[in-house]
Amino acid sequence: MRIAQRLSKLGPEGAFKVLAAAEELERQGKSIVHFEIGQPDFNTFSYIKEAGIDAINSGKTKYTPSLGTMTLRKELAKTVSEQRGVKLSYRNVAVTPGCKPAIFAALASVVDRGDEVIYPDPSFPAYKILIDFFGGEAVPIPLLEERKFSFDMQAFKKKVSNKTRAIIINSPGNPTGTIIPKEDLIEIADIAKKNDIWVITYEIYSGIIYSDKRYESIYSIPGMKGSTFIVDGFSKIYAMTGWRLGYLIMPESMETHIDYLLNNAVSCTASFTQEAGLVALKGSQRDVRSMVRELRRRRDFVVEKLNEIPGITCAAPSGAFYAFPNVKSFHKRSQEIADYLLRDFGVALLDGTAFGKSGEGYLRISYATNMENLEEGLKRMKIGLQTLSAKL
Repeated sequence: MRIAQRLSKLGPEGAFKVLAAAEELERQGKSIVHFEIGQPDFNTFSYIKEAGIDAINSGKTKYTPSLGTMTLRKELAKTVSEQRGVKLSYRNVAVTPGCKPAIFAALASVVDRGDEVIYPDPSFPAYKILIDFFGGEAVPIPLLEERKFSFDMQAFKKKVSNKTRAIIINSPGNPTGTIIPKEDLIEIADIAKKNDIWVITYEIYSGIIYSDKRYESIYSIPGMKGSTFIVDGFSKIYAMTGWRLGYLIMPESMETHIDYLLNNAVSCTASFTQEAGLVALKGSQRDVRSMVRELRRRRDFVVEKLNEIPGITCAAPSGAFYAFPNVKSFHKRSQEIADYLLRDFGVALLDGTAFGKSGEGYLRISYATNMENLEEGLKRMKIGLQTLSAKL
């Protein structure tokens, strides 16, 4: 039977491919240290779990409006307004079952066949996959290590054309942990405004930053509110990955369009999940602050240990929970090094090209796991890479 050609544009995330391979090795009796999945090892905070259980027990298990419950939409508008220094109403908010439906909705709303979409390389694989799926032309812009993995702005400006319909940015970034400098955000905003280009900013790691500075969003720049989508959610900051709760901040003019799109694509987000999210926002953020402090401790440990391995250099990420070490001195493709470390030393991590061509020469390590795993995995990496160096 014939199937739609668009399905050929889809593929699995590299993290899940490596996870499947690692689990197969575990079934064969091999010990594996997992650095591949970007999932906090913390349990969902107790007060959030209790809110979800209470919601189920009280019968909040029915359909909700496609854009989300009014109480959660209003609370998200209030929270995002305070965090980004903007003024939002509930009409700017759509609740989604995770962040991917929000990315899907934003791209579906603005990209037609043949439209160009600028996005960072390396970056979250779903961007390019969905651009291709909607018939757009994916235009990657390299992130430069010498700029702390910020955009090559000269290349960026050269790639803008009359076909450019949208720009995707991610800060803090996956896989690099980079926070885009404010001067770059201003320059990108200027380009977008002058050329009538939409901006989709993926800010799922905005609550996991390792400085006391206020988070800078391109949405906060004057003139950007009417042409910018923010994609964010609860998965990382509240350790709620399995709850599937995200949201889209959008121009009010897009409210009806996004409502219809979500209504036909996902119907709605689970009502008890939304109740738990409401409590997460309104409750004490003490557990969040504690988690971020622990992630910073892990980051410092991982970066120190990686830089002790001969042949590796690794910059300290400013946010998220990924390290992106440079392994170019081993003169092998990133994929070969990642496969070797998994097969021979039981360390599951991702090669940089899982995030785009500019990821060649790098590996991605998620340090959202406990210190025991970090110590063991980094020890195995050191032995493995020293063994590899001896063979060169």
